[in-house]
Amino acid sequence: MLFLIIIFALIGLAFGGPVGLLIGGGLGWWLGKRLSRRLNIARMRIQEGFLESIFSVMGCLCQADGKVTDGELDVAEKLFDQMHLQGEQRAKARAAFERGRADDFNLDAELANVNRLTQRQPVLRQVFIQVQLSAIAADGVLHPAEHEMILRVARGVGCSDAEVQQIEAMLHGAAANSQGASEEALKDAYRVLGVSDDASDAEIKKAYRRLMSQNHPDKLAGKGLPESMRDIAQARTSEIGNAYERIRTARGSA
Repeated sequence: MLFLIIIFALIGLAFGGPVGLLIGGGLGWWLGKRLSRRLNIARMRIQEGFLESIFSVMGCLCQADGKVTDGELDVAEKLFDQMHLQGEQRAKARAAFERGRADDFNLDAELANVNRLTQRQPVLRQVFIQVQLSAIAADGVLHPAEHEMILRVARGVGCSDAEVQQIEAMLHGAAANSQGASEEALKDAYRVLGVSDDASDAEIKKAYRRLMSQNHPDKLAGKGLPESMRDIAQARTSEIGNAYERIRTARGSA
């Protein structure tokens, strides 16, 4: 907005002197307010569409093995709580979940909508897949049909199989934090950072810093992540940090 005020004020000054300066500055302020309001409305629509797609695709994935378990329903409800969804927002989320369970649900069309909403932002796609994986793995078992479906969803929104493995490693790592370190947890830590176990310390540090920058909640919010999903974004940065520390500790003791 300040940029518009300055530009229009200078134009006004050039053509109308001091009076033109005031008129131009006022016009720039008015246009800036209108533009800001339109951008906020557009951002809200994107965020609402993103949330609806999250829960409709979740309903479809949970139905992939032929039934929706109590654990999967509990995960959906816990996610509603984590995102502080109440009243109408919670009702819309439940309705979207049920829509995804319907036989006539068009998964490919929904994934195309996610692509449009995220504008192919890699981290937003990964957050989307992370939520889906959390839901379908709630019963402790990732059935073959569910695994095939999550790969289909990931590819549909532009994620690679490697990105899916990275997200799976994040979820494994979160569980490992409460169960102590292990060889498998260390392998997952390398997957989280997207580096091999023979990478140099400098390469690992560079990967860590890049991921922390890409996944910063404020940066994701600016790209369209709903404010209600800030806790999920913060959990991602926490796991990236945990993975980095796990590797540093293992290398320090080696």
